[in-house]
Amino acid sequence: MSNAIDITDATFASEVLQSTVPVVVDFWAPWCGPCRKLGPVLDEISEELKEKIKIVKLNTDENLKTAKEYSIIGLPSLLVFKGGQAVERLVGLMPKTSIVSNIEKHL
Repeated sequence: MSNAIDITDATFASEVLQSTVPVVVDFWAPWCGPCRKLGPVLDEISEELKEKIKIVKLNTDENLKTAKEYSIIGLPSLLVFKGGQAVERLVGLMPKTSIVSNIEKHL
């Protein structure tokens, strides 16, 4: 069971841009193998940093507007938002330690 919140184009602003804590947005698609491998890793990170961040998932196939707005061209893509601004972009499957270190510098 995923800890990440599923969001849509319609809920992006309220869940991400207006969040009082940093948000990691997982841009993914059901057909993307690396995206499926990344899910459990993000669940672990979500549990470890649950007091400090929020992790959300956006299905790019169903939410093209937001994916296009943030120039998502490779999957999986993680964008870290702080204060309503994208402050970090991670593209592709990478080790948990790399993801955590890139998130922690924005906490």
